[in-house]
Amino acid sequence: MFSNKTLLITGGTGSFGNAVLARLLQSDFAEIRIFSRDEKKQEDMRLLLRDDRLKFYIGDVRDYSAVDDAVRGSHYIFHAAALKQVPSCEFYPMEAIKTNVLGAENVLRAAISHGVQRCVVLSTDKAVYPVNAMGMSKALMEKVMIAKSRLSDSVKTVVCATRYGNVMASRGSVIPLFLDQLLHGQPLTVTDPNMTRFLMSLDESVDLVLYAFAHAQPGDIFVQKAPASTVGVLAEAMRELLGRHNPIKIIGTRHGEKLFESLVSREEMVRAEDLGNYYRIPADSRDLNYDKYFVEGEREVSELEDYTSHNTVRLGIPEVKELLMRLNLIKEAARA
Repeated sequence: MFSNKTLLITGGTGSFGNAVLARLLQSDFAEIRIFSRDEKKQEDMRLLLRDDRLKFYIGDVRDYSAVDDAVRGSHYIFHAAALKQVPSCEFYPMEAIKTNVLGAENVLRAAISHGVQRCVVLSTDKAVYPVNAMGMSKALMEKVMIAKSRLSDSVKTVVCATRYGNVMASRGSVIPLFLDQLLHGQPLTVTDPNMTRFLMSLDESVDLVLYAFAHAQPGDIFVQKAPASTVGVLAEAMRELLGRHNPIKIIGTRHGEKLFESLVSREEMVRAEDLGNYYRIPADSRDLNYDKYFVEGEREVSELEDYTSHNTVRLGIPEVKELLMRLNLIKEAARA
């Protein structure tokens, strides 16, 4: 499938980009294009990997002409470029819209225009029942993807999405924050110890995207079933692993945060296909000439639950410690 093909990764210098490159540089892609705004990170990646198949494109997904240049000649796209920090999106919601919605539309439009074979866009659990600007912008990104998928009868591009929860140790996430606080003797700043979050590794995020890439029909959203833990358990597990006794400081829920996250809404669970480790959520293929769900409703929705970090498998301290010890930054800190 990859032989002599060209892959474009938007936001390719981020956590996901680095993780997927570690996997795909072992494949027989002819070329992998990295599209991002940060020239320093691109240079660091070029010097670290030193692979002639890597081609670097400076640009912003908000700029259609830059996106169009990078897409031209690509066979596949992984769209990972996004604004992801809840507080920054909350204070600058139009910036989230420009990158997460309009940027994604630029990528999808260019993909369809150039006959790209498959385009996977990366979404988040915060897109389900969104309460913050980041989640709202990602929910709209999913709607744009589904709307584009309705063109599938007239175009050959398969567009789909993946949706996952917190990726452990990704840039800006809580695990690197807790680690830094532990190593510097500072209190662990916990928002709400009862807050639950899905736990997923970067490798699992790559697995999910590659699974969607291989199996998607137009408009599909793929979700990996994942365990969860409370933030309080995560903090205690990290203290025990590093043998530290830093106090825990409860700072309260930050602006735009939920007590728990949802990966699949109950409306989606009605049509979701259980694939074992994953859920496949097929696209809603209705047009504006419909009655079902609008006039008639659907009784099954009332009988189902959302798939959330509160009702998934809940991990205790020993299980969380086991997951944490798979992370390189935790292993190195524990050895120090």
